[in-house]
Amino acid sequence: MITDPTLTRIGQAVELHHHQGQREAARDLFAQIWDDIGGEQGDPLHICVLAHSMADVQDDVQQELLWDLRALAAADSITDERVAHAGVAFPVAGLYPSLHLNLGECYRKLGDLDRAREHLQHAQATIGALGDDEYARLIKGGLERLTEQLG
Repeated sequence: MITDPTLTRIGQAVELHHHQGQREAARDLFAQIWDDIGGEQGDPLHICVLAHSMADVQDDVQQELLWDLRALAAADSITDERVAHAGVAFPVAGLYPSLHLNLGECYRKLGDLDRAREHLQHAQATIGALGDDEYARLIKGGLERLTEQLG
């Protein structure tokens, strides 16, 4: 159960996008939260989750890539203790499959297939950090699609 108020707000913006189709409203809320946390100076967990989610509502692939790279950089500064304190159900390692999947997808869209394959390999190497739940199946499905697209 998420106990961190900032992560709860990020979750509300994700809901706007994924369940209500309000992409622009989600992007606006993400931008407001980004300002509230102090942008790049904020808590790495907040930066990671927010940037990872903000990438999903970008119209431009270059902007999506920038947000995903921010998320990955922030993940490297997060501890398992911080994740547990926030009420996240899995360790920091559980963030990497999705981060690398999204980066692989960005690079594929940009035509940089070598980098796309590199991130696909990182995602596949870290997938074991996830359990066997709906989220893990979603990420595994994304990895299978990216694998097919990259031939």
